[in-house]
Parts: sequence; C-alpha cells; structure tokens
Amino acid sequence: MIEVKNLTKRYGEKVAVNNLSFTVEPGKVTGFLGPNGAGKSTTMRLLLGLDHANSGDATIDGKHYRDLPQPLRSVGALLEAKAVHTGRSAYNHLLCLAQTQGIGAKRVDEVLGLVGLQDVARKRAGGFSLGMGQRLGLAAALLGDPSVLILDEPVNGLDPEGIIWIRTMMKDLAAEGRTVFVSSHLMNEMAVTAEHLIVIGKGQLVADCATQEFIDSSTEQTVLVRTTDGERLTEAIVAEGGMVTQNGSGELIVANMEAPRIAEIAAAGGHVVHELAPQRGSLEEAFMELTRDAVEYRPETQGGAK
Repeated sequence: MIEVKNLTKRYGEKVAVNNLSFTVEPGKVTGFLGPNGAGKSTTMRLLLGLDHANSGDATIDGKHYRDLPQPLRSVGALLEAKAVHTGRSAYNHLLCLAQTQGIGAKRVDEVLGLVGLQDVARKRAGGFSLGMGQRLGLAAALLGDPSVLILDEPVNGLDPEGIIWIRTMMKDLAAEGRTVFVSSHLMNEMAVTAEHLIVIGKGQLVADCATQEFIDSSTEQTVLVRTTDGERLTEAIVAEGGMVTQNGSGELIVANMEAPRIAEIAAAGGHVVHELAPQRGSLEEAFMELTRDAVEYRPETQGGAK
C-alpha cells in the first residue's frame, strides 16, 4: 500500500505538491492523472526518496523508501527508462542491479524473457529503441518480484502490441494482490487499464475515486436515437422534459432522459425507432472538464501568437 499524507514540496516560490493526501490500495491498478506540471513526477520522486518534502509524509507499506533493507524486493519503479549505462548489455545492466539486492542471475533471465528482450539480452542498451528501453526499464522494476510497482508513463514508445502486453501484465500483477500505481497521459489507455484514479492539478487532489465513477460524475450522459420520425419524436420528448439536439447525421441526441423512458414515449406515439443507444462520456472528456482550471501551461490563441 502507498500512503501520502499532507505532502508538500516547494522549489523556491513554486509549489509543486500542495498538501496532497491519498492512498493507493493493493489488488487493483490505480491511475495517476494530471495536466503537465501538476506534480505527478514530483510526487513519485518523493515516494521513492529521490527528493525531500517540505512537509507531510509518503510511505510504502508503512515505511519510507530509504528504510527498506532491500528496496527492489519491495518496490519496483520505472521513472526514466533511459537511466542506464549505455555501454552495458541489457543482461549486465540487470545483473548489476540484482547483485546489489542479493538476487540471483536466474531471475535476470526470467525478467528478460518476461518483457521480451531475451534475444537482445547481450546487446548494448545504448543501441536500444525507445520501446526496447521501456521494456528494459520494466524488467528492472520487476527484478525483485516486488509487491508495489510505481510506473511513470510505462507505455511510452511501445507499439500497439506492446501496449496491450503491458496493460495485461499490470492487471495480472494487481490481481495477484500487488499495488500498481501508474501515471500516464494516454486517457484511452487508462480508461481500460485503471480501476481507480488519483487525479491532481497544480499539486492538489482533484479526484480520488473509481474510474467509472469519475467518468459518470463529470460528463453528461446522453442517448442516441435513430428514427424516421425525428421532428414529431423530438416534440414528444421535449414535452416530457427531455433536451434534444441533432448530430450531423440527423440522429437525435437526447439529454436529461433515460433510454427506457424514450422508448415508452416513442411507443405511445407510434414513432418508429431504429436505434436507441445510451452514450457514455469518455475519460478524456471527464479529465478535461475537471482539470480545466488546473492547466498550468496553455498555448496562446492564434490571434495572440507572435
């Protein structure tokens, strides 16, 4: 379990993390979202003892990272995949890490196979592509078979097959009872990977809830209606309190009314309906709505650009 309590970090006058508190539970993938500059990377660095908080606390299974006797056996982290000695082979990079923790060479071979780098294990890491570097970083995170994983943009540089692979891996690790905490800017990927979300903006907590709850509470739910009697059905729906607009294909988009009630109105009026489909908002829409006021870096409008 990861616990963050009243965590604050300043860099001069800049407040990167502002009295932030949340808990990451084991057994599920928890997504960590926020606009650029929101404080996500700083929070992860504070968790891993790579920086010091001005106030508050951040612990992993009740301990500070610095107090873990063999940290790789407790926590696997991927913050910067390029943080490797470019002249070493993938195998030797992992072997050096393993030897600092009393982990045998057999485990090095296992994780290389797990991430699909077994065929390039003896090649220098400096020649790896971005995606291969990500896989090597994940191998390092998994080296100690840890109970907690902290991953910052783990799918960066991976092809679609690689993205599906790591999505499945994270879900499987969480299903084993591990704590999986993952930061990403890919909203569509987080929507299908994370069961729970921690969302921050300007260093402060914006949301801490189940992914579907976050989407449902932040986006308008509508119903798409395909009909040959759009004008009369619209009048009937509006008369009952619904709000109707048309999309570019002439289909009705109904808000403020559930699909079963629309079906009842259509049946009562003898209106032919070819399709009646509830439309759920997306994670991206919900994220944009809730973090609109927390975006720190905004481009100038075209008229103001010089």
